[in-house]
Amino acid sequence: MTLFFRDRFFGLASVLAWLMIALAARPGAAQQDRFPSRYQYPVSQYPVRRVQFREPASQPSQPRGDEFQQRQQQRVGPQPVARQHPLVPAIAMAHRSMKAMEGIRDYECTLVKRHRNRETGKMRDLQYIQLRVRHKPFSVYMYFLTPADTKGQQVLYVEGANKDSAGKSNLVVQPVGFVKGRLGPFHFSPQSPTVMKDQRYPITDVGFKNLAVRLIEVAERDKKFGECDVKFFNKTMVNNRSTTCIQVYHPVPRDNFRFHIAKIFIDDELGVPIRYEAYMWPKKPGGKPVLDEEYTYLNVKTNLGLTDADFVIRKNK
Repeated sequence: MTLFFRDRFFGLASVLAWLMIALAARPGAAQQDRFPSRYQYPVSQYPVRRVQFREPASQPSQPRGDEFQQRQQQRVGPQPVARQHPLVPAIAMAHRSMKAMEGIRDYECTLVKRHRNRETGKMRDLQYIQLRVRHKPFSVYMYFLTPADTKGQQVLYVEGANKDSAGKSNLVVQPVGFVKGRLGPFHFSPQSPTVMKDQRYPITDVGFKNLAVRLIEVAERDKKFGECDVKFFNKTMVNNRSTTCIQVYHPVPRDNFRFHIAKIFIDDELGVPIRYEAYMWPKKPGGKPVLDEEYTYLNVKTNLGLTDADFVIRKNK
């Protein structure tokens, strides 16, 4: 009997021994029992973090060339598309205005203008000028109405006419006054210091077509920078003419900006700019913008069939 139990005991012990050996053969079994992985816990015990990309467990050798650039782009992710610059719609409207002017061969109007003297900082008196413009060949005739000391003065420029010794077209000035009125007319280069002394722009820049060209050039340059706000105001009246006003605003003075605020008024019927005004930054914080220049084309009459006879200097009596 004792031998029977002894045999059964050793048999059971052998089975247990083989079972323990089998369990010990499992890799990491003891570690799993003592240090269970955190991912075996419910997800709610751990914060969820969403990431776009995951690094590989083992870092490969550093890629080169195009492969490196692609890898860097993947790490950064897709770049945001740049927001359209606020000046883009204004530039598009200016180009539409240029298109509308293709149907205008000539025009008469009253030009009202003034600007601030760069040297003294004082605003000049308003000038009222009877203006004639022909686009081909480019021709300008001015008859000054005000101020009183220039009333009756005439200025003429015709492209291809009144050439100097170098073959360049000059402008012709017929002044007023007892002496100068009798000695004139005088011929000058459009860029002559004598002519430009009291002017911002040469006579070759006169007219709303040249105004549109200049505004497009300035807008294209400003488009390279930020700090710009553009607003549109419909049905803005200028001398009983309905216009669309484009207001361009630069909040901070920078060397690359020519103005603080500029307003361009596009005639709704004609499709051309008939007024421009520009303001500089206030002299003191919280102050009002300072008017720097303004130009208005009043009573515009287009396609009159102007001829060479309409672009001549008439001697003052």
